[in-house]
Amino acid sequence: MKKWEVLNTIKLKNGKLEFEDIIQVLLQNKGLKTKQEIEVFLNPQLSNVTIESVGIDKNHLKKSIQRILKAITNKEQIVVFGDYDVDGICASAIIWEALHGMDAKIIPYIPHRIDEGYGLSKKGIDGVLEKFPDTKIIITVDNGIVANDSVEYANKKNIDVILTDHHVPSETLPNAYAIVHTTKLCGTGVAWMLTQAIWKSQKDYLYPWKHLELVALATVADLVPLQESNRILLKYGLKELRDTTRPGLLALFQEAILKKDSIGVYEIGHMIAPRLNAMGRLEYAMDSLRLLCTKDVNRAKMLAALLGTTNKERQLLTQETALHAVSRIKNQEVGIKKLLFIAHDSYQPGIIGLVAGKLVEEFYRPSIVLSIGETHSKASARSVHGFNIIEFIRSASEFLVDAGGHPMAAGFTVENSKIPLLQEALEKLAHETLTEDMLVRNLKIDYELPLSLVSEKLYNTLQQLQPFGMGNTEPTFASRNVKLQEFKLVGKDQKHLKLKCEDNNCKFDAIAFGMGELSSKLKEGASIDIAYSIDMDTWNGNRRLQLKIKDIKLV
Repeated sequence: MKKWEVLNTIKLKNGKLEFEDIIQVLLQNKGLKTKQEIEVFLNPQLSNVTIESVGIDKNHLKKSIQRILKAITNKEQIVVFGDYDVDGICASAIIWEALHGMDAKIIPYIPHRIDEGYGLSKKGIDGVLEKFPDTKIIITVDNGIVANDSVEYANKKNIDVILTDHHVPSETLPNAYAIVHTTKLCGTGVAWMLTQAIWKSQKDYLYPWKHLELVALATVADLVPLQESNRILLKYGLKELRDTTRPGLLALFQEAILKKDSIGVYEIGHMIAPRLNAMGRLEYAMDSLRLLCTKDVNRAKMLAALLGTTNKERQLLTQETALHAVSRIKNQEVGIKKLLFIAHDSYQPGIIGLVAGKLVEEFYRPSIVLSIGETHSKASARSVHGFNIIEFIRSASEFLVDAGGHPMAAGFTVENSKIPLLQEALEKLAHETLTEDMLVRNLKIDYELPLSLVSEKLYNTLQQLQPFGMGNTEPTFASRNVKLQEFKLVGKDQKHLKLKCEDNNCKFDAIAFGMGELSSKLKEGASIDIAYSIDMDTWNGNRRLQLKIKDIKLV
């Protein structure tokens, strides 16, 4: 059951829809009011993305550039300390390619999820020094902003640490040599800003490497809001992605059976990113980084095949683990609480975030899933709209070894002996702070529209607002008292509904993904209210509009 919230109720002029009016309505719904805001949104320019606009500290940026250039001149060993997800992999690739192209003595290092854990750690630093004992600089990407103890450890080893990160900082910042940080971009976006600033500091500045395709991948994969600079970077990055000549990406597109020129947000989020993420979840993420950076076509094909196979294993494991977790929650004697907190020693650390996401989908509750280790356990958390999960988790920091993340997704480490105390504290706090309204799915409707006014012209007009995704959702409309002509179950497991809807002799095909359970309540010829977005269905060279149903209410 979803609660519909109609954002705008502007009246049609004489029952007619002026397309310019509806664009204005949609822009208002997105909070864009001034001419400048609207102009930047409708005509985004890469030049609008600046150090000032994203809020990076200029002094720290300058200090980091000077230290990196000094290291290049003196041939000092630089290590890029990455992360094992798409954001960390793409950020590592950008820093490594950019500085390697400037003749830096630089090597990437991706920590092993199981052996070294997330982010800059003492184990990770020891691993770096074991392989590269003359390391003088560590540049973190997509991590480090809460690694206070690890930075001190590096300082004692006479290593200068330059942090580049986008996660939410704790109250005290690490004592790093320099900190290039903003929460307004993904980690790869921060890395891209740093390399741009390094190149621009040189008199013979050129832009020899196209890296915006990697920024696009990470922006979508890391679910950062597609607003302001993120949306601009993604818009230009998608163009570069469709034009890419990287052998690794081309091989990955082929393995995923994707047409390069039609790659968009959906293809990144559901087909490309899961393959790049799979290695870090189950194996070792260095192979994903190698795929992005290789210039060898045959090696690219081999690595793409490996990522594809590993992703299939990850899908199966996620499905099995999620079924286990859902079953345990449904069978709890205490019923379903406001916070879902579940732990098991069979849960693999690499997929617990995905399982937490599945629990949110199933129950619409903030969800914490723990992988029980020998002495310590790793946890991933996913939240619901309006509930800041990282602030919530940090409120119980006395029980935690560490914690980090975003308002919607976070992770932490806890000693096994403290898990019961932690669970009790968080469940009590959730009961006190989560209202019933927060636990109801809220569907925002941009505008109520007679179905007869849906047209290809309207669809084309809406494309001005692309790219759609997190924080810039596709326009959602509602039509009331629509006649349901016919419907049928479709899909591998009959989980989806295919419908034909009619209003004033205007007929549309519609698809309702994941709503197969509704079929028992529907009747042909009945009147229904539908919430939907407008899609263009392309098949065998033919194009026709279809509605993507987001909710159905029986009248």
